[in-house]
Amino acid sequence: MAPTLNGSGRKVTLPAIAGKKAAREQIIQFAVSNYRQARVADRVGADIVVATDAVAMTELGRPNGLTLDLAEMKLFGEAVARGTTTALTMVTMPYWSYHSSIEKAVENAGWLIQNTGVEALECEGNVHHAPAIAAIVKAGIPVQAHIGLTSMRIPQIGGLRAQGKTVDRAKEIIDDAWAMVDAGCFSVLCEITTEELTQHLAEILPVPVISIGAGRGSDGSAIVVDDILGLYEEHVPRHVKLYSDLITSMETAMAEFVDDVRSGEYPQERHVVQMSHEVNSKFRSAVSSHVDGRTTAAAQ
Repeated sequence: MAPTLNGSGRKVTLPAIAGKKAAREQIIQFAVSNYRQARVADRVGADIVVATDAVAMTELGRPNGLTLDLAEMKLFGEAVARGTTTALTMVTMPYWSYHSSIEKAVENAGWLIQNTGVEALECEGNVHHAPAIAAIVKAGIPVQAHIGLTSMRIPQIGGLRAQGKTVDRAKEIIDDAWAMVDAGCFSVLCEITTEELTQHLAEILPVPVISIGAGRGSDGSAIVVDDILGLYEEHVPRHVKLYSDLITSMETAMAEFVDDVRSGEYPQERHVVQMSHEVNSKFRSAVSSHVDGRTTAAAQ
């Protein structure tokens, strides 16, 4: 099936995102790792394109995103901003960039927006982070809240486990969601929460609720592009549908290159640039008098 391309050319804005919830139109959000993925995501009609801390694993080979700093997120945020023309652009605030004080949170948020060119920030949060996130919003920076399975709190929540499977935990996540809404967040991203909880939040919250592995019934879906392309071979989450297997394609292409070089099949004449016959004759004459092939100037 041919891909659906975004032919409208209309810039996605915060009111447009809110309007999709009211119109019951699904919001599409891609977490990308580089400029090229951002361009393609934009071209196929993404509403939101974001550089998240997943790049620590997918691009840098780290076990998690806790070691990413503002300077590193700046590079990935810049790639999203440069590769996107119509989608709303975001970058994740990294670990410890908004946790220690409200003043530092606002300063770091402003620095990240100013130095990447993206339009909004994604912040993992719960009721305890609400004051800092509210301050960022009040400073004029749009924020998408990220609740449920939050990578910055893996030790506290017991590992990479689905959230909201008990009544008590579900109530905690509801409190977190309302705290983010009260802080002024324009949307809430639910990661790996139970479907029933996600549906409930979509029904009660006045802002869009976007699901990443959190079931149906939400106002939209998000996905990590590397996951659906099969590029993160270390782990394929349960919620991921593989649409391609680019690792196998890469292995095939690179192995064929190795074989072609070793067998002499590459490069062929069409792959090289050659001197004209006249220039080649002069070149051969110029170097023929030197046993080691040096030019006169180099020999001196």
